[in-house]
Amino acid sequence: METLLIILGAILVIVILAGLLMNKDMVIEKNIVIQKPAHEVFNYIKYIKNQDNFSKWNMTDPTMKKNYSGTDGQVGFIYSWDSQNKNVGAGEQEITGIEEGHKIDFALRFKRPMEQSASSAMRVTQQADGTHVMWGFYGKSTFPMVLFKSIFQKMLGNDLQTSLGNLKKLLEQG
Repeated sequence: METLLIILGAILVIVILAGLLMNKDMVIEKNIVIQKPAHEVFNYIKYIKNQDNFSKWNMTDPTMKKNYSGTDGQVGFIYSWDSQNKNVGAGEQEITGIEEGHKIDFALRFKRPMEQSASSAMRVTQQADGTHVMWGFYGKSTFPMVLFKSIFQKMLGNDLQTSLGNLKKLLEQG
């Protein structure tokens, strides 16, 4: 019994040390190519309200409460949401920067299911094979959540890729 307690204690110390030493930066970037001109793609994605048509999170709960402040498509616009669906929660997204025709930066402030801040960006680049769209998510993991960082990265990455696929389908069919 004493040996078991020593082994469990050692495992616990290793897990805590690993969590404290792990890289806490969470960087997730997903890409897709859309067969539309870059200016068309950018002029669609710069409006946060359009995310209702392609974002997996916005589409998860069509009955969530939404509020808007400012002018959509401009720096300072804030979209807030509140959903009873635990996969959506509550929070807000603010446009913090726009490089016209190329990049949009967002601040994300989650309130539920856990309080956390992060940032996001969407980049549009015209290339020979079409318009490349990158959607990125950037944040910090704190202990003990850092121990599950790879799981969160995979889940969020899958959601970003699904959303980009929805965007591609929407814009190429429209």
